Amino acid sequence: MNISILGIPMDLGAGRRGVDMGPSALRNAHLAQRLRELGHSVRDLGDIAVALPETLDKHETGGLVFLNTILEASRETVRRVSALPEGEFPITIGGDHSIGMGTVTGNALRGNPAGARTGLIWVDAHTDYNTPQSSPSGNIHGMPVAHLTGLGDPGLASLGGAWQLHPEDIVMIGIRSVDAHERQLVHEAGIKAYTMKDVDQLGMTRIYEETMERLSGVERLHVSFDADALDPTVAPGVGTPVPGGLTYREGHLLMELLSESGRVTSLDIVEVNPVLDTQNQTAEVMVGMAASLLGQRIL
Repeated sequence: MNISILGIPMDLGAGRRGVDMGPSALRNAHLAQRLRELGHSVRDLGDIAVALPETLDKHETGGLVFLNTILEASRETVRRVSALPEGEFPITIGGDHSIGMGTVTGNALRGNPAGARTGLIWVDAHTDYNTPQSSPSGNIHGMPVAHLTGLGDPGLASLGGAWQLHPEDIVMIGIRSVDAHERQLVHEAGIKAYTMKDVDQLGMTRIYEETMERLSGVERLHVSFDADALDPTVAPGVGTPVPGGLTYREGHLLMELLSESGRVTSLDIVEVNPVLDTQNQTAEVMVGMAASLLGQRIL
């Protein structure tokens, strides 16, 4: 398989500094080498240029922090990702989860200016379905899924032109921290969200099977994996850790099953914060998750 790695060092959508170094941490954890060892052809496209928070006034526009700069970086992400060959497998590495607005849109538009129907598997402790009106903080990394479905700021919600993500094509896994109004929005949209209670009760294999059935009609399948979906004992280097997350094996099992499906067409790895990490542990764990998705097997 031909794989392209694109870094998006976005550190504007979150409230804590450090995730702009996530792409470097993942590269230092030998992401490209691990994938080449699995037989893939890998090219690293470098990073998209994103302004540092220290160089900007911390302004709010319509209740959104750093809106204009994030919008500019998101548009560039769409441009870069959508220009990749249709048969390529893009891995976009962040950066905070606001990059998902550009990565999901860009992958939907690859080879199809009108956009292909795309399924989104959002592996995260949070639903990230806030809007400017519902968000307690105004931080955009808590809003990318809402904007992908057309809610929120008009600029961020129209990155794909007329293309938008259908709520019925979204499955969230690992959820355990949701704001009150955000919970209402998720229910109203009809998004399928598996909380950690569901993981405990159903097990990851059944969740995977139900996810594949729900997304059986999509043309493309994008996995967006936030490191904070994993328990903080497994992935300590994240800005918004929430106890009680996915175990190391639950994360790998999900990736292994998705690999066996042969249906995943693109991947995000986000919210790795080396400033808060221990000896690059979180980046190394996330590189392992990517390897499992792309064919690494125990036997």
